[in-house]
Amino acid sequence: MFVNSNGYNLGVREDEVVVNDVDLPPWAKKPEDFVRINRMALESEFVSCQLHQWIDLIFGYKQRGPEAVRAVNVFHYLTYEGSVNLDSITDPVLREIPEAYFIRDPHTFLLTKDFIKAMEAQIQNFGQTPSQLLIEPHPPRSSAMHLCFLPQSPLMFKDQMQQDVIMVLKFPSNSPVTHVAANTLPHLTIPAVVTVTCSRLFAVNRWHNTVGLRGAPGYSLDQAHHLPIEMDPLIANNSGVNKRQITDLVDQSIQINAHCFVVTADNRYILICGFWDKSFRVYSTETGKLTQIVFGHWDVVTCLARSESYIGGDCYIVSGSRDATLLLWYWSGRHHIIGDNPNSSDYPAPRAVLTGHDHEVVCVSVCAELGLVISGAKEGPCLVHTITGDLLRALEGPENCLFPRLISVSSEGHCIIYYERGRFSNFSINGKLLAQMEINDSTRAILLSSDGQNLVTGGDNGVVEVWQACDFKQLYIYPGCDAGIRAMDLSHDQRTLITGMASGSIVAFNIDFNRWHYEHQNRY
Repeated sequence: MFVNSNGYNLGVREDEVVVNDVDLPPWAKKPEDFVRINRMALESEFVSCQLHQWIDLIFGYKQRGPEAVRAVNVFHYLTYEGSVNLDSITDPVLREIPEAYFIRDPHTFLLTKDFIKAMEAQIQNFGQTPSQLLIEPHPPRSSAMHLCFLPQSPLMFKDQMQQDVIMVLKFPSNSPVTHVAANTLPHLTIPAVVTVTCSRLFAVNRWHNTVGLRGAPGYSLDQAHHLPIEMDPLIANNSGVNKRQITDLVDQSIQINAHCFVVTADNRYILICGFWDKSFRVYSTETGKLTQIVFGHWDVVTCLARSESYIGGDCYIVSGSRDATLLLWYWSGRHHIIGDNPNSSDYPAPRAVLTGHDHEVVCVSVCAELGLVISGAKEGPCLVHTITGDLLRALEGPENCLFPRLISVSSEGHCIIYYERGRFSNFSINGKLLAQMEINDSTRAILLSSDGQNLVTGGDNGVVEVWQACDFKQLYIYPGCDAGIRAMDLSHDQRTLITGMASGSIVAFNIDFNRWHYEHQNRY
């Protein structure tokens, strides 16, 4: 909104300067900076802690009466709700009286046509005060600064001296862990970290939510576990591997990677692609049995992605294929199938067909909140589609950025794309290249923090790195692991990072994005 991207003729000012893009303050180098920094300010702890005072003024007890006068919060009387109802003035006589406003006596007046026009102009130009919703002071919002784990220890900046690595869990199989899904919310029947290896052996590793929460509400020493992740007993005891092994044959030309799998938000189903019959399939994590086969593509399905889940577990699933198209599907959390109708689960129909690529689709990300699908093919620009199937734009990478391999998109509309040979780009959802960098690692996994401010990367070097997403400023480097990183995910509270390793193990890292937060930098 600050850029005249269409080149409209907006006129000339009195000083003969052409009106064009909005002039920004010195602290904002570009419009994206202006929006980002304003958002940081409005969502800061400083503002959050005083939000209730604004509510009191606009919707609360300081909107009218003596408290409004004390707070210097008084407006023209016509702006207040109930002071005038233009629709109720239906008497044509009132609208036609040509007299002055004051007739009869100095204290009584009738509404004349001119005065009605004046009232309408007042409302149209100056707006109206909202309805008064509260007559008592609004309570202050709970602040992360005020919540304590220990006395005098702010929750969001707790214990900077924690060790980087919490635990390493080695599976009996040496097959690389190529997919990690950390669905760890406490309300789930089984909060777990689901892992899938290159040999398609999956594990449902139970997550213990109380780790590190001593002093938090609901904490019990009886529930306390020293380690956050407990290995799937069927894998640990080698007693139920048949319930954990996907035996259906995949196409021999498919390289098994993180994009071949999707785990539903309740940890109960795994979706897998790459099968020779051009399908992707749904398996139960409880039994390991096939529950649904989904057809739709004209060639082998090469990648899958899941959107964030709605209440009830519904979400979008996107499948990409060698046929250069993508299909958008709807996952029903109620029926645990692709599609809305359990009676037609054998032949579900996609919600949309996404076209525009010239080569095999290799990576995709879908955001339900923005209603967007961003995809990359083996070669060429990444494409942005709506979830209704409309192609919005192509994201043309900088020079030498021709082979996209990983995509992550934030709900704020920033899209991070990793290209072959260590090249990264950050695009706005409008297609503007905001930042780029090149690193000396063959990156295999990227993810954004829930607020979209931080990027985490890991690759063949076995090093986890944290970056500021907006400009790729490096924030932290974790100690190197003895094997390459193949997959990553974050726990629901954004405090534990779990990586899948090429050696057949998973590593849990302590992560606290707040330690790199600008407010923490300034205060602590």
